[in-house]
Amino acid sequence: MKFTIPTFTAAVLSIGLLAGSMTAAAEDYVIDKKGMHASIKFRVQHLGYSWLYGRFNDFDGKFTVDDKAPEKNSVEVTINTKSVDSNHAERDKHLRSKDFLDVSQFPEAKFVSTGYTQGKDGKGVLKGDFTLHGVTKPIEIAVELVGAGDDPWGGYRRGFEGKTTFAMADYGIMKDLGPASKNVEMMLSIEGVRVSNK
Repeated sequence: MKFTIPTFTAAVLSIGLLAGSMTAAAEDYVIDKKGMHASIKFRVQHLGYSWLYGRFNDFDGKFTVDDKAPEKNSVEVTINTKSVDSNHAERDKHLRSKDFLDVSQFPEAKFVSTGYTQGKDGKGVLKGDFTLHGVTKPIEIAVELVGAGDDPWGGYRRGFEGKTTFAMADYGIMKDLGPASKNVEMMLSIEGVRVSNK
């Protein structure tokens, strides 16, 4: 998939599309951005006392599912980092600053898959390179197929969920929020519309 955080953190997303498939050939999908049947959310502990939740409102991506060779499944996601939204205007301004996402210099985050391992019951592990704050590092996303099938408008859809965790310091974000707040958890819920059948 293709992440953009101002095109940030997927993360990640976008991923689960690889998990389990009901068709016989490789299929290409685009994330349903128009209908917003997808979300990229995150959470970070606040002082060790509670969880601060947020999301990215602007992202785009695509994925390919190959039932015959699931190891060839792939995802690319871009996230517009400026679209970060934690439901607090002043905090969002701080998140966009040089202390965190530095969106003026790094307007986009991206995830590009490098491999997929299918497990049981529609679950699997998606590996890929995640670029955030100008730093690219490999991550793994645990994915699970939610479902796939025809929609009411004559199309075909597939949806999945994914989760991953990473340390902010690994991406050069060094703001000290305390020992309980070093890691970010990302949760992806992605629905794609099939655009081709190979």
